[in-house]
Amino acid sequence: MWADIPSEEIKQIFQPIFESAGSPAEMAVFTRNEEGGLHCEWVAYFSPAAAEVAKAVEAGPCKMPLREGLKLLAGDGRCWKALFEGNPTQHS
Repeated sequence: MWADIPSEEIKQIFQPIFESAGSPAEMAVFTRNEEGGLHCEWVAYFSPAAAEVAKAVEAGPCKMPLREGLKLLAGDGRCWKALFEGNPTQHS
């Protein structure tokens, strides 16, 4: 899922949901700057475990993004291994 909403707002919504879920490794929000057209666009990607957060910010569904160029916005560092390692469609 993706959304075009300020990152601080996403973090504020994410953190209590993340903590109440027991801080699962597979719950994360990533960002990427997408270039194209006249302007660069900031896009947030929500892991499937972060669906509640995605709904709260009215994010729409999308395919799993490639890891390349992603930055972790919310979650913890364990998410990289949990979500991307062993996935044959991902490139480091």
